[in-house]
This record gives sequence, C-alpha cells and structure tokens, in this order.
Amino acid sequence: MHKDAVHAGQAIYTPLALKLYDQAVLGLSCRWVWKCPANVLLSHYQQHVSANHLDVGVGTGYFLDKVTFPSPSPRVALMDMNAHSLSSCAKRIARYQPLVYQCNVLEPVQLSTQRFDSLAMNLLLHCLPGSMSDKAAALDNVLPLLAPGAVVFGATLLHDGVNRSPTARGLMSLYNAKGIFNNRDDNDVALSEALNSRLDDVKVKIEGCAALFSGRAPGGRESDCE
Repeated sequence: MHKDAVHAGQAIYTPLALKLYDQAVLGLSCRWVWKCPANVLLSHYQQHVSANHLDVGVGTGYFLDKVTFPSPSPRVALMDMNAHSLSSCAKRIARYQPLVYQCNVLEPVQLSTQRFDSLAMNLLLHCLPGSMSDKAAALDNVLPLLAPGAVVFGATLLHDGVNRSPTARGLMSLYNAKGIFNNRDDNDVALSEALNSRLDDVKVKIEGCAALFSGRAPGGRESDCE
C-alpha cells in the first residue's frame, strides 16, 4: 500500500480541524449530507462497546467520551496513525487513563498486551486507500489483539449500494479527489464479503450513506499478545 495515500487520508486531522470536527462532520455532514446522524452512530457504539476496548481511528474521541461503558473503570486503548488525534482523544477521555498506540493499521501491529473484548473502527475504512480487500488488511492486523469472540464494530461511508443525494455525491467526489476519502470502489457487497471472510455473526445495516457493521472475532486465533 502506497504510504502517501495512507498519510493523505489522515493528514486532515490537524489541531484546528479536530476542534471543528464534532460540529462540522458529526453535527452537520453526518446528519444532513450522509443521512446518518451522530446519535445513530453513538447508539450503535453503545450497543457493542465493552469494558475492555480498543478504538482504531479515534478521531476526536467523541464517541468514547459520550458512551457509557459497562464498567466505571474500563480498560481503553487508542490506536491511530495521527499523533494529533491520539493526543486530543487521550486528553478528552483522560478520566479513563487510556493506553495510546501510534501505528499504521495497514501494516502488521506488534504489541505485547492483554487482549481486548471489543474493537471499534468508526468512520475509518472509507479513509483508507485501496479496494475493500486492501482496507480489510487493517482487520487482519488487529484481530490478533482481540480475545476469541470479541465484538468488532464500526461504520463506514459507502460510494455504491446506498442512496446518495446530489450533495452527498458532490462532497464525496471532492473528498476522494483530495485524498481525504478513498471509497470510490466501496459498496455494501464488498464490505459484507470482507467482514464475513474474517468474522463470525456479521451484521451490516445501511443508514443513509453509511454502513453500520458488527461481527465477532473467531475463536482459537493465535496471537503474540498474551
């Protein structure tokens, strides 16, 4: 995978952009353009998050801040390529004393840590370069960090297989041209195939331009993480 394309998808998350993200993206774009409001994404998050959670592609930490964990003292880990996002999110949820890992999930992830019971990839896949099978390498690289049966969930914006308004088509085209999005080849069938080949009990629900997905890590997967 070309590293320039990987960097382009996350480079927009500057300190200034992160300050505007919740209102501009979660408040406006998700509701009015992508037709998948933040409260729908939060409800999906709430349904699947555990008290031993790994978040990949953390953004501003909005959902980690808003969600109610099953325990008052959850174990939370943050994983992202962007140092600004990691810093902003870690400060926002400092009350949980999160673990922080800066890495590119499209490359093998080597961590020696206790396995996690849930993994979120929220609004991440449409920013990763390549086809859906290329993007799914991110799952391959983090699945060894999960306990057998751990829940994997998230949401991604699709280019095909969803109803997109003229505004959504125009904005998505612009973001793809700038390298912010890389989802021209993303559709519901490709997403379902990528998930079903790696996870058990896969569910995919379309909400506007978004696909909300969940599944479970298969049992018996070997890992370096003990």
